[in-house]
Amino acid sequence: MKHQHKYDESGKQLCCTLEEKISLKSEKHSDDDGHNHEHSHESESTFKMFIPAIISFTLLLIAIGFDNYFLQEWFSGWVRIGWYIVAYLPVGLPVVKEAIESMRKGEIFSEFLLMSIATIGAFAIGEFPEGVAVMLFYAIGEIFQTLAVTRAKANIKTLLDQRPDEVNIVEGNVVITVKAEDVQIGTIIQLKPGEKLGLDGELLSETASFNTAALTGESKPDTKSKGETVLAGMINLNTVSQVKVTTAYTDSKLSKILELVQNATAQKAPTELFIRKFAKIYTPIVVFLAVAICVLPMLFVADYVFSDWLYRALVFLVISCPCALVISIPLGYFGGIGAASKNGILFKGSNFLDVMANIQNVVMDKTGTMTEGVFKVQEVVIKPEFNKEEILRMVNALEGQSTHPVATAIHQFVGAIDSSIILQNTEEISGHGLKATVNGKELLVGNFKLMDKFSIVYDIDPSSIVYTLIAIAYDSKFVGYITIADSIKEDAQITINKLKFLGVKTTMLSGDKNTVVQFVASKLGIANAFGDLLPEDKVNKVKEIKAKNETVAFVGDGVNDAPVVALSDVGIAMGGLGSDATIETADVVIQDDKPSKIPMAINIGKQTKKIVWQNIGLAFTIKAIVLILGAGGLATMWEAVFADVGVALLAILNAVRIQRMKF
Repeated sequence: MKHQHKYDESGKQLCCTLEEKISLKSEKHSDDDGHNHEHSHESESTFKMFIPAIISFTLLLIAIGFDNYFLQEWFSGWVRIGWYIVAYLPVGLPVVKEAIESMRKGEIFSEFLLMSIATIGAFAIGEFPEGVAVMLFYAIGEIFQTLAVTRAKANIKTLLDQRPDEVNIVEGNVVITVKAEDVQIGTIIQLKPGEKLGLDGELLSETASFNTAALTGESKPDTKSKGETVLAGMINLNTVSQVKVTTAYTDSKLSKILELVQNATAQKAPTELFIRKFAKIYTPIVVFLAVAICVLPMLFVADYVFSDWLYRALVFLVISCPCALVISIPLGYFGGIGAASKNGILFKGSNFLDVMANIQNVVMDKTGTMTEGVFKVQEVVIKPEFNKEEILRMVNALEGQSTHPVATAIHQFVGAIDSSIILQNTEEISGHGLKATVNGKELLVGNFKLMDKFSIVYDIDPSSIVYTLIAIAYDSKFVGYITIADSIKEDAQITINKLKFLGVKTTMLSGDKNTVVQFVASKLGIANAFGDLLPEDKVNKVKEIKAKNETVAFVGDGVNDAPVVALSDVGIAMGGLGSDATIETADVVIQDDKPSKIPMAINIGKQTKKIVWQNIGLAFTIKAIVLILGAGGLATMWEAVFADVGVALLAILNAVRIQRMKF
């Protein structure tokens, strides 16, 4: 749909289509010098928006003066009518044109038609000042609504779009400034302390610290090493750094995040869809009721006066406009999406805000969600008849054949692989571990299922040890074991406490050893925890929970647990910042690895839903009261328009309030 602005450059256009008012796509706001220029341009445009209203207001005040204080004899007849028509045209003509245009498109019962009928009807019964005033205040209300919506969108856009328009690139021994969008992949960017990175890339400097708040909502510095990925929007903190560009400007992670947030409003929440459908049914009903208010009393009222009942019907039309609902509810959801984005939480649509508000059970993976996902060797127990150092070197060499996190932990503990150790007949036994021949003797490294498979006799009870166990056998003899553990995240306990406070149950599912899962669960206070699960076991557990009619959110990496994510009501991906696949598959993406963002996401959903229903209640209550008063002849058109515009503005101010909340 072509974009129609409320005002053209001359400042004469007033109205926009209803679709534009609820459209939540924002335009780019540049930083630095460009931002100041754009801010000046916006101020000028804002003033132009008020010009028609200023003209009408001035002419209306003069007309009221003529009516009541001076030149009353001259200001009568066609002079008076003509003056009020001229006062009406700057604000009324665009609305009448929009009503006609809407009817041509098949949208007969629009708010523009309601206001046109009401104000032209006021002129027809000689209520000229009220006809002008109603349209004038409606126009001013529309302007303030537009400003509120635009400012809310711009605030979110500016908050998220932290990409600089220009970057410094290295060509030979010279540093030159170019537009970020023109930079090619492979170009080297030089960043001074305090500068923002404009494109995704690979760090060439040995180390550098970055503020990642634009991406994760966390201002805690993140130190990167040479070869690691750095992303657009990160701010270089300490030293001059160089970055090799790996992604085009429009394909950066931040670009995708911006696109995700802007497109999130395409997936409407059930409440939002209901209100839009309701408005389409409600408006024609109101028009027919207004006709009934005007005509039916003719059959029942003895001293029926057509102009009096027409006036009541016109008041009824003015207050019936559904502006407050149609504008403030989408804005409320967009405010929730923006508040979440500011805190490093991406919602794929406003419908997921509603679902998150009603979550009853958060089902989470252990590794990478509640724990760091980084394994470390805790203890090495080797029988005294074996050479501990030699055994560790052999184990390290064999684990060098694997990319499993356990292998990484052993490498970090033992050090570099001893090249003098020759491995033969290396084999990975799925679900068990590794086997190889060293010095003509068989070496086994894996779990105790591997020991059982090869009939290795051991003298310990594996279930008595909490940590993950790596059993070792050499020359058909049990050598000992290595314990490996994954540390619990520092905010994991806070997460569980907050979920309990919100009345949300927690369930932990993991493929890790059950004793480890139970140990972590007991430390965090999670009552329901299950280990030694295969992917299909996780699916069955979630099915059991859903069979109890509980709304389920599953928290994992968003890729490996795809079947469970698909089964749950909301799939939440942890640490999705570096993964395109995660952003694509999950419904909600937590951009850093902090589990405390899970209750925050639920709370944002609850607050958004609360604000939306506050607006619905406010609009319906006030409109119902004034509709009854108007139909009973107790409310004038002045009161009706103030109630209508006032409700819309209050609802909009309430909707944008969520962006200032602390979660």
